[in-house]
Amino acid sequence: MLKKVLAPLALALAISAPAFAAGDVTPAPKVKWSFHGLFGTFDRPAAQRGFQVYKEVCAACHGLHLVAYRNLQDLGFSEAEVKSIASGYQVTDGPNDAGEMFQRPGRPSDRFVKPFPNDNAARAGNNGALPPDLSLMTKARPDGHNYLHALMIGYEKAPADVQLADGQHYNKYFPGHKIAMPQPLNEGQVTFADGTKATVEQMANDVTVFLAWAAEPELERRHQLGLQVLLFLIVATGVFYAAKRRIWKDLH
Repeated sequence: MLKKVLAPLALALAISAPAFAAGDVTPAPKVKWSFHGLFGTFDRPAAQRGFQVYKEVCAACHGLHLVAYRNLQDLGFSEAEVKSIASGYQVTDGPNDAGEMFQRPGRPSDRFVKPFPNDNAARAGNNGALPPDLSLMTKARPDGHNYLHALMIGYEKAPADVQLADGQHYNKYFPGHKIAMPQPLNEGQVTFADGTKATVEQMANDVTVFLAWAAEPELERRHQLGLQVLLFLIVATGVFYAAKRRIWKDLH
């Protein structure tokens, strides 16, 4: 249980922390993400599975404070499902008529409940370290989607010529390859509702898609607007060109 709680904390710290030792950096594999490119969209089933990984593995330590529960409807969750998810959390609200704060079940309009009431409580529960919020985690590094995915799948047995100190682990994609974070994802760690096999690769892919959506929930609308503007400019160019030919035809 302790490992399940501490692993997500170490994941985010590893993303933002410098290398523990100098060494060669192995480039992260380039994944063909569905949300990349002019016509990119989020893979809904993958994002829903990624939410499940976040909820069951990451949320014990890490918040997602820029996202509201109602936003999950954009991923294909029904209104009833969102209400059920939100009501599973207790939200501090108030003050009431007596001037006191009180607890109530979450509502779809609430933002994701933080795992700790304040930063001091978060540090106290994590050996002095403050677990970062994951709302913008895929933007924490250049090529953050591929780096996050690679970090979660990059654990291997250390080569014979590599000496690891106590508490260090070997990750071929981490700068210097020596990392304090234990492997955050393990085979079968979650049971996906759609029956997808929960391999490390699958969970890493899905939670990356979910966190990419959390960081840019407006991405698809932005792509659609860009396409509309592009089509408008193409049509407008044709109209202007035809008008130019008509106006100046007697001078040629």
